Amino acid sequence: QVQLVESGGGLVQAGGSLRLSCAASGRTFSSYAMGWFRQAPGKQRELVARIGSGGTTNYADSVKGRFTISRDNIKNTVYLQMNSLKPEDTAVYYCNVYLYGTNYWGQGTQVTVSS
Repeated sequence: QVQLVESGGGLVQAGGSLRLSCAASGRTFSSYAMGWFRQAPGKQRELVARIGSGGTTNYADSVKGRFTISRDNIKNTVYLQMNSLKPEDTAVYYCNVYLYGTNYWGQGTQVTVSS
């Protein structure tokens, strides 16, 4: 059974940093792209960053140059380093993997950036 567990969220002042982690279990994920999404109150869930099996990355325009996604295939863990945080980054952040026609999500971790 695929499980994704996020951690590392919290309250931070604008300009600060946080590092999110997503621990995956239930199978080996090294061959699959994984991503981070976020959902702010009253808004749709949006892609923040994705990393392919070979390490190729892509980012939402709003976070380019501030966020970095990485993965450790031995630990089956994906990270999101978030720097220069802004109040508009406030959201619940979700880890995601798409396997055999199914989207798997973690429970989410709250990130709140105060101005």
